[in-house]
Amino acid sequence: MQLFDTHCHIDFSQFDDYRDEALTRASNAGVGHIVVPGVNAVGWAGIETLFSAHCDNWPSLHMALGLHPCFLHEHQSQDLEQLEQLLSSKSVCAVGEIGLDLFIPQADLDEQLSFLKPQLALAENYQLPVLLHVRKAHDQMLKQLRLFKLTRGGIVHAFSGSEQQAHQYIELGFKLGLGGTVTYERAQKLRRTVQATALEHFVLETDAPDMPLSGHQGKPNEPCRVLDVAKVVADLKGCTVEEVAATTSQQALQLFNIDQPSTVD
Repeated sequence: MQLFDTHCHIDFSQFDDYRDEALTRASNAGVGHIVVPGVNAVGWAGIETLFSAHCDNWPSLHMALGLHPCFLHEHQSQDLEQLEQLLSSKSVCAVGEIGLDLFIPQADLDEQLSFLKPQLALAENYQLPVLLHVRKAHDQMLKQLRLFKLTRGGIVHAFSGSEQQAHQYIELGFKLGLGGTVTYERAQKLRRTVQATALEHFVLETDAPDMPLSGHQGKPNEPCRVLDVAKVVADLKGCTVEEVAATTSQQALQLFNIDQPSTVD
């Protein structure tokens, strides 16, 4: 069984004292691949360094780069130029984490769109999927996705919208990211959406060190806990954990265009 954590900030400083141990625990839990999304320009170099140091390790790390709406006060217009340079020269699996967040205080939709739109255009230009952060802004995000018609689609990270919104994203070629939220019994709307939607439309994630799972509140999240997410999804879908792992990992491998090593009998 191999799991794929499609969204993990293993580069964040919270992991500085135990990053290798966290990756070892992930490997022992069956995690074979982890996507590490960038959130601001100042952090991209750290992800590149991390990627270089662990590119031959197990689990395999994959780099995504983007400008996150919650770090809007840190972004500069020239960051978009730098992002394009990196996308054209580095081994990047996705543009992200990018998006819209109307939940944060004094959210400025126009300014967020001024960074989102160019990044969606870059994703299409370089034929890369996107990792979307969307809070209280699904209608606005869906409007942009219909305008840009991204060939490679992407993932709606930490999806918690309605079943109707889920199918709208799916029709646009997107997968829905399931993480810590689905492990809480109170997340009834999301759980109903999971039960009503085919497993092939989902991928797994942790958002570590954020979004702790039920039973782990107040503790930093880790990529190994994607196994616990898979167990909850399996219960909701009435299938085995192995089926959840196989289906969601295959969707992620295809989405990020990651080649699996061939085996010889």
